Amino acid sequence: MGTWPRSGAEVVQQAARADARDAALAGLDPALRERLHALAEEGREFWHQFDAEVRQQDFHPFVPADYDVVLAALVRIRQPGLRFLEWGSATGVIAIMADLLGFEAYGIELDADLVKTARTLAEKYGSKARFAAGSFLPAGYRYRPRDGDARLGTIGDGVSGYRELGVPLDDFDVVYGYPWGGEEPMMLDLMRAYGGRDARLLILGGNAMREYRNGRLVSSPTPAAA
Repeated sequence: MGTWPRSGAEVVQQAARADARDAALAGLDPALRERLHALAEEGREFWHQFDAEVRQQDFHPFVPADYDVVLAALVRIRQPGLRFLEWGSATGVIAIMADLLGFEAYGIELDADLVKTARTLAEKYGSKARFAAGSFLPAGYRYRPRDGDARLGTIGDGVSGYRELGVPLDDFDVVYGYPWGGEEPMMLDLMRAYGGRDARLLILGGNAMREYRNGRLVSSPTPAAA
């Protein structure tokens, strides 16, 4: 993919994110750092192309996360044997990052074409991350907030992706989501109803990562580089 033109502000922000990422990854093997860097850059380039060719023609809910912020959070919590799930995995960059860091990584994405992209990217980077096309909501889940507004807050619906993965939600140690506005309370409720005991829920909101366990915030936000 070619390099898409960026504004001066975008270049400065990208450089600041790269500095923050490099500090977080300082203890990793240099070859692994380089693979993670290349993966994130390819993800960003794909996004610029996708935005021009798809999103500017018609609405699509795919918006990329700040990969450097997510990567720093994954490095901080990684331990041998942890099972990771990304809700709404799009091109698979984050789930592949998790796999390269040693997680047993999975992703669920509603757009089947993006799932194909994720699988191709995983193969390119030698990743065993697995992806399913479908909804990250388990079959039968119903959101019942106290205010009575039972709209899920998700954009689009489909068959639950857990059957294709062959792994239920409560078998994951770490779950990551990048919610649309109004979707975060539903994600917290979903983890309370179906998540594993003491499983981590990582939610990227704005430019900060928050970590929840059992519905409670357990870590201070990890901000993105300015």
